[in-house]
Amino acid sequence: MLVSMNWINDFVDLSGEDIPALIKRFTLATAEVEDVITKGSDISGVVVGKILTCEMHPNSKKLHLLTVDKGDEVVNVVCGAPNARAGITVALATIGGSVCGKPIGKAMLAGYESCGMCCSEAELGLSSENAGIMELDDSLKAGTSIKDVFPIDDVIFEVDNKSLTNRPDLWGHYGIAREFAALTGKPLKAVPVLKAEDYASLPSVSLTSTDEMLLRYVAVKAENITANISPAYIKIRLYYCGLRPINLLADLTNYVMLELGQPMHAFDGRKVEAVEIKRFEKPFEFITLDGQARAIDNSNLMICADNTPSAVAGVMGGLDSEIAPDTTSLLLESACFDAAAIRRTSVKLGLRTDASARYEKSLDPENSMTAALRFMKLLLEICPETKITSNFTDLYIKHFDIPVITFDKTYIDRYTGIDIPSETIVKTLTSLGFGVEQSGEAFTVTVPSWRATKDVSIKADLVEEVTRVYGYDNFPFITARSPLYPVKPSISKTDENTAKDILSRRYKLHEVHSYIWYDSKKNKDLKLSLAPNLKVINAQTADHETLRADMIPSLLYFVNENKGFGDDFGIYEVGHTVKGDKNSKATEQKQLGIALYSRSTDEEFLLFKARDIIAAFTIATRGANPEFINIKPEQSFCHPKNTSEIFISGISCGYISILHPTIKNTIDKKANIIIAQINLTEYAEIPGINLSYNESPKYPGIDFDLTIPAPKDSRFSDISKAWTESQHEHLKSVSLIDIYGDTTKNITVRLSFSAPDRTLSMEEVNAHITTITSRLSDMGITIRR
Repeated sequence: MLVSMNWINDFVDLSGEDIPALIKRFTLATAEVEDVITKGSDISGVVVGKILTCEMHPNSKKLHLLTVDKGDEVVNVVCGAPNARAGITVALATIGGSVCGKPIGKAMLAGYESCGMCCSEAELGLSSENAGIMELDDSLKAGTSIKDVFPIDDVIFEVDNKSLTNRPDLWGHYGIAREFAALTGKPLKAVPVLKAEDYASLPSVSLTSTDEMLLRYVAVKAENITANISPAYIKIRLYYCGLRPINLLADLTNYVMLELGQPMHAFDGRKVEAVEIKRFEKPFEFITLDGQARAIDNSNLMICADNTPSAVAGVMGGLDSEIAPDTTSLLLESACFDAAAIRRTSVKLGLRTDASARYEKSLDPENSMTAALRFMKLLLEICPETKITSNFTDLYIKHFDIPVITFDKTYIDRYTGIDIPSETIVKTLTSLGFGVEQSGEAFTVTVPSWRATKDVSIKADLVEEVTRVYGYDNFPFITARSPLYPVKPSISKTDENTAKDILSRRYKLHEVHSYIWYDSKKNKDLKLSLAPNLKVINAQTADHETLRADMIPSLLYFVNENKGFGDDFGIYEVGHTVKGDKNSKATEQKQLGIALYSRSTDEEFLLFKARDIIAAFTIATRGANPEFINIKPEQSFCHPKNTSEIFISGISCGYISILHPTIKNTIDKKANIIIAQINLTEYAEIPGINLSYNESPKYPGIDFDLTIPAPKDSRFSDISKAWTESQHEHLKSVSLIDIYGDTTKNITVRLSFSAPDRTLSMEEVNAHITTITSRLSDMGITIRR
């Protein structure tokens, strides 16, 4: 949310205050400020100018040759704006000035000297309008600084919306002004509004509703609205705060929303006589202001004009109710709806607006009348010819309870650990709008309506109010006396940390983070065909409704998006997957996903690199080498022949595979991609191997090489049983030296023997070799040494 300090100054006088320091204090006390932007500092030397003459450039169809009176002299200006003409008043950037930080000097344009520049609103940073130069009021005196005409200089700061979730009162400038008033100790000015009683004798607007989703609805009619364009200060404030000026009535609804935090809607008065707020039994399509057709059902509250749907309550108006350029009458809506209902409607329709974002925070119904009175006050100031033709009709269905909280000073002191004077407590709460009655050291506090919807309800909330304004940085630093004991992390967390250390530090892989759902659009782009899985109810978009059952598609999204940044890289993620269907309980598991991408490394080398990564992880965490068994994959993105299941101590825990050629070619035909996944939830249940440590041998050992002619489809793990399942106290290690052959798989291994107390004789070694070859013979394998 963008906040204007000029706007804040309308309600609390901050002259003489250090604005940057005050904004920093606001961050500490109220809500996080993400950015501070100084407006107007990059504009200088821009004055009011009057175009005296305007001629077409002899060699250009677009350029005009102007003479402009800038007060102290008349200058020549070359201008390409289509609306340039003699007699209009413009904003002229003079020589030596600057616009958007760029200096203005003399320039030769198409053979003619230009001594300045006629500016558009966009060039001055006042709006996005750049179709032509800015036309000013002819009554302005030439030479007047543009900053004396328009409130260009301002400080805009952006508040993190997440820190305002529990503070609906801060979704408007007036609520934030109240915070600044409390922080500085200065008085808060009242919002200028009309008096509803002055119009009580006028006819009422026909309002009907009994729906529990409606809390309050205020309506008023007006006619003879002759103005259509908003004053410059309103357009500038809207633009500075991120909204696009449209027309007077639409701008005023947005202006009051940004000022008071109350969304409003202006209906074309020619199209609306009676208003009914209700839900419809039968579903139907409704066209909203953005031109989109929305599916409406019984869960959506609708605003109806003469029984015809005109708006989705709390979200967006209908296309047919839009204010037309020739509108001279309106029916103004200022309402309050159930927060949860608006949230459900917004999510269901996939339509999030400034109005819905505020309504779902539980707005104060008391603010609805104030906003309507404020709107009409502004409208009458801008267009005095306007005639209000109805009273401020009020349909108030549900009142929030106003909490009354009692506590004593001892309670505050016990919570804070310091002595905050009673006078400070009273002053702080009063400045924030709370009603306070004090009796000795006991306090009875009445919570204001704008804090009673869901924010302040218990004594601890009041402690927070006092201490945040008092200043957390004013608390003394005291060392905690409570003993702190280390907490042993779970096996799963330890495995996760070890995996991240190995993958990032040793193998230089990049960690990524993704959402727990698939992206159906990206799946289609990558030709990923995935099995149906659990879906999210009320997903933000239809593309994100399916929960992922596998990590690899999420990693492939990253690979595809980052392939242009390097020829070789690897990524990994520790995340969660979900399996199940709507009729069974969902199973959520933690997974480690790995993807290796290379345009310079051959496929076999990359596959063995992935194998080494997995082995490094399993050895570090369980002291065991992984076993890989070729399988027919269940996943459509795995290679149909080059996919292996990963086993640790005979327990399956994942898979490793070359990416399916179709998907690989979709990503990059010239690259090789390897994928792997380990189920960390199941992996945590696998016991580790107890390691034993032996003294390094003092005597030389003997190495013995065996070449084993094994069948082509044999597995090394089966062959290794010849020595792993026999008792060979002197056999210290076995190393794979080579694998070769076409019809027969010739496996050469090196057996290393040693003894701790002597040098072994060949007779002792041969005895071991004979036992091993005998077991191999039992397997049908004849050995040649």
